[in-house]
Amino acid sequence: MNSSRETASAKRAPARVSRMAAELVGSEILTIAAEIRARKAAGQAICNLTVGDFDPAQFAIPRGLRDEIVAALDAGHTNYPPSEGLPELRQAVARLYQRELGLAVEPKNVLVAGGARPLLYVAYRTLLDAHERVVYPTPSWNNNHYVHLAGAEGLAVPCRAEARFLPTAAELAPHLPGARLLALCSPLNPTGTAFDRETLAAIAHAVVAENGARRARSERELFLLYDQVYWKLVAPDAEHVTPTALVPECADVTVYVDAISKAFAATGLRVGWAVGPADVIERMSAVLGHVGGWAPRAEQLATAKFLDDTAAAQRFLAPFRAAVNARLARLHAGFEALRQKGFAVVSLPPQGAIYLSARLAPFGKTTPAGTKLTNGEDVRRYLLEHAQLGLVPFRAFGVDTDEGWFRLSVGAVSLEEIDAALPRLARALAALS
Repeated sequence: MNSSRETASAKRAPARVSRMAAELVGSEILTIAAEIRARKAAGQAICNLTVGDFDPAQFAIPRGLRDEIVAALDAGHTNYPPSEGLPELRQAVARLYQRELGLAVEPKNVLVAGGARPLLYVAYRTLLDAHERVVYPTPSWNNNHYVHLAGAEGLAVPCRAEARFLPTAAELAPHLPGARLLALCSPLNPTGTAFDRETLAAIAHAVVAENGARRARSERELFLLYDQVYWKLVAPDAEHVTPTALVPECADVTVYVDAISKAFAATGLRVGWAVGPADVIERMSAVLGHVGGWAPRAEQLATAKFLDDTAAAQRFLAPFRAAVNARLARLHAGFEALRQKGFAVVSLPPQGAIYLSARLAPFGKTTPAGTKLTNGEDVRRYLLEHAQLGLVPFRAFGVDTDEGWFRLSVGAVSLEEIDAALPRLARALAALS
């Protein structure tokens, strides 16, 4: 009797956390990464292609940037920065966007924060009221989680491998009426692919047309959130494009999110910025001020100086991009070689970021231990165990269907590790029956 009463009481007990927190899904990427760290700590040699980060042993931050941080700390710059960011950095970002992207940006259009991630969250919280709709493509990074955090409604638009997992205007346009935010990213995490001029211009024109119709009805605008944190890491045969450079009429509804995190292998320094209409940036700053997600003062001062030193930035970026692209090219060539040998693998030519999209779909095959591989998670676990290869399935990026696509990240591996892993992958695939 007591046991029954205790069970009934437990069922009626109020939740100890909010519904938002209780229903929030944790990062599958971090869960996979934790498993790999445990295996490596146990002595296993794993080719870790999971996390979107840089191993400093492979990719150190620019020496000049590091020296400027040390100098700023030595000079005593350890107190709070202004909530909108130091004027020096806001001015440097405006000059960078004018100089390299051709965008008419002033310091009032720039908000600095502790990396790109808090700015994405703040953009969601600033632009969206509860239950308003966000349209975003899948696969994409974290939009489904930000929708949940903001109490919004997400509308995911599945994208096809044939289109490099990027949405077209024709696919997005039917979902724009009634939406408040369109969230895009290029180069895209997780796919390592990038918009071309024609595709992005058509999407920007669709946003302008939708807002023209809304203004005639005195309705709130549709905003475009454009994550371009990987824009300095484009492949040699690719070009980074921006919606407002292609279609200036969409500038009043476009918010860019960017950072030094990926451009300069500086993920741990936590310096990012948003660029957008001044009235939106001012409100984003107010939200950020209550959260306190500011970038450290010393890192802001150092970043401002480094962004203005175009020669030093180029000296760093040229070999950095070459090393990243060499790893991506080596992986892609390895997958192509496996495909030509008849294995059920394929990869997309890399266009930017630090990622390769690869399909490993030996579904229906049986492992030497007698386990049938029926989905991507089965394949991921099998390859981790038998090829010592760490991958992230696309289901971690909002994809509902399971076609065996994975993200491979090269920021923490050497060419030698890739060369050693590819034969292990071939042997593991060959062992299937």
